[in-house]
Amino acid sequence: MSGQHDKASVAAISILVSGGMAAAKFVVGIAIGSLALISEALHSSIDLVATIITWAVVRVSDKPADDEHHYGHGKLESISALGVTALLYVLAGGILVESYSRLREGTPPPTISAVPFVVLVIDILVNLWRARALHRAARATRSQALAADALHFASDVMGSFAVIIGLILAAFGFWWGDAAAAAAVAVMIAMLGLRMASSTVQTLVDRAPEGAQEKATAAIRSVPGVIDVERLRVRMVGATTFIDSIVKVPRTYPIDRVESIKRNAEAAVVTAFGDADLSFTAVPVARDNETVRDRIMVIARNSGLAIHHVTVHDLGTVNDLAKLIVSIDLEVDADMQLDAAHDIANTLERNIKEEFGEDVEVDVHIEPLEPELPFGADAVPDRVQTIAAALTEYAASGGEIHDIHNVRVRNTDSGEIVNFHCRATPSMSVIKVHEHVDAIERRLRRAFPSVKRVISHAEPPRA
Repeated sequence: MSGQHDKASVAAISILVSGGMAAAKFVVGIAIGSLALISEALHSSIDLVATIITWAVVRVSDKPADDEHHYGHGKLESISALGVTALLYVLAGGILVESYSRLREGTPPPTISAVPFVVLVIDILVNLWRARALHRAARATRSQALAADALHFASDVMGSFAVIIGLILAAFGFWWGDAAAAAAVAVMIAMLGLRMASSTVQTLVDRAPEGAQEKATAAIRSVPGVIDVERLRVRMVGATTFIDSIVKVPRTYPIDRVESIKRNAEAAVVTAFGDADLSFTAVPVARDNETVRDRIMVIARNSGLAIHHVTVHDLGTVNDLAKLIVSIDLEVDADMQLDAAHDIANTLERNIKEEFGEDVEVDVHIEPLEPELPFGADAVPDRVQTIAAALTEYAASGGEIHDIHNVRVRNTDSGEIVNFHCRATPSMSVIKVHEHVDAIERRLRRAFPSVKRVISHAEPPRA
């Protein structure tokens, strides 16, 4: 809201100043009979109209998007700037016609005194101050309407200098000096209108700002997880940069990871552009470094299947063809009939063969899906101590695993679930640790048939 307040304040002050200076120049121009000064007064009058339009527009253009204006109201500034440009051309044409008429017919020079020079010097100083203030506000708020206003007042300075030169020529007896100065003012107005019209039309036809596409692409590509930017479009609506992007992300990433990439991309473009609005469309693609296991997990996830313990064996080349053997544990509803579960397994196998070729061997082990929130209760302390003593005994017999601790036993409808922590040598490989712990778990299940599942956590010794 502060940006909107700044724009409206600067525009309101500009209205008061424009009105006062236009009236002063017009009165003095009529009094001394100077077409150049009258032309400059009319130019300032157009500026007054433009400033009033700007003041009205900036109060609306910063309103947020609504149900009817999905991209906000920023383009009202461009439309107002285009209307002011049309007024400038009408004024320039009228001044040129009158200047030509005076040059052709010959008219007496204006009455020269110190008054018009004083008014013009004050006008130059005021316009320099206004142009600087408006330009600063336009840059801070990225307002096209204020930028057009600043350009008006900068041109007024040049127009005032042209009038001064025309009056000096008239003072030295060159009767045509005033009319020539008026024609110069008209030419400057026309050049100003051309420059402003070009910038405004480019915005209205959604021309991408210079370098914006490269800047936005670089910002999005800098986000970790982005593989590439497939397509990107940029356009300006008022002070907001709207960016539509199609971005490639790894297909192995879960949805929440992709959402995190999107948020980071939005932050990156806001840092690069300030006021920016990013539309981010993620396209999952396969990376060159995807493993066979990664690709199988993607196939299962796309089918909404729960799998684990995926093992892949590469038998090398058999009969000039690469031979893969894939084993998968597939979890299905425990109450599902076998024929329905078998159909799901067959579909998974077919999908894997389509990905890797018909020669791949796929074995799917079907097992019941664990309930999401199974009912359970802690076992009595005596039972926990019995299980803990057995685990300690089995670990001691192996010698590689020790310090069995944090043993927990819970009773469920399916049987007992045992959790425990243990310690192993820090330099031992993960596969070795797993083998030793797995041996302990198997012995526990054989000794206690009621144990449904054993979950272990191995860790290095305490420092």
